[in-house]
Amino acid sequence: MVCALAAAVCFGTATVLQAMAAREAGDGAGGEAALLLRAVRQWRYVVGLGLDGLGFVFQILALRSLPIYAVSAALAASLAVTAVVAARLLRVRLSGVEWAAVAVVCAGLAMLGLASGPEGDRAGSTALKWTMLGIALGVLLLGLAGGRLSGRGRALVLGLGAGFGFGVVEVSVRLIDTLRLPDLLTNPATYALLVGGGAAFMLLTSALQRGSVTTATAGMVIGETIGPAAVGVVWLGDRTREGLTWLAVLGFAVAVAGALALARFGEAPDTTDAGPDAPEPVSPPRP
Repeated sequence: MVCALAAAVCFGTATVLQAMAAREAGDGAGGEAALLLRAVRQWRYVVGLGLDGLGFVFQILALRSLPIYAVSAALAASLAVTAVVAARLLRVRLSGVEWAAVAVVCAGLAMLGLASGPEGDRAGSTALKWTMLGIALGVLLLGLAGGRLSGRGRALVLGLGAGFGFGVVEVSVRLIDTLRLPDLLTNPATYALLVGGGAAFMLLTSALQRGSVTTATAGMVIGETIGPAAVGVVWLGDRTREGLTWLAVLGFAVAVAGALALARFGEAPDTTDAGPDAPEPVSPPRP
């Protein structure tokens, strides 16, 4: 669980930096891929990517010893980290309800830590590996077509797509059972991990820059937690400690609910009208 929490710290801090960079990238033409290319020219986005890389290493280590449901809930809890980082570094004021949501996330993770057993002992089937690759390609197509979407549902669709992509990464890590190069090159899960992760970043960058990012972040949390957790339990044999299934289910629900309550902290800081000494809000007022 320590590695999962370390990954959450890395991802949560990176969100603040990447959100700022995505807004600075502007509304230039060229679609989602072009937006991503403009964003990576911002130093904050590059630092955020470095933290994401470090977080991914911690995520892999966590997935090698914990069930997917525990790791995915911890990663969703990165929004609590984002909220705390925003409060400390950007001088954002958290309401009492939001501080309570941070505490709820921590309580949920504590319950998961007590109840989760070791990772499942089932090897993923070939069909499951190809299914993950198919989902990853679907997320990629959504990312390439994301600029054509419109309406209120756009942010939710982009967020869910990003969540599914990150979920594919979580499952694919478990489906890669050897790091030998010949085996990696012939394993569909390897390509699912690469395609799903890249597509998820593309969609998340678009969601951070356009539309209702609160909605998009909530969609991402749902997409990256529920599906991968179900795959781990049903197909990979993830279990809880004897007699503590109820505590694991409760902890998972509490942690995800707390993360959803903090979804606005996926929003980019809006500093266009702020003076040099003004605090930087992480998001505009909620509608």
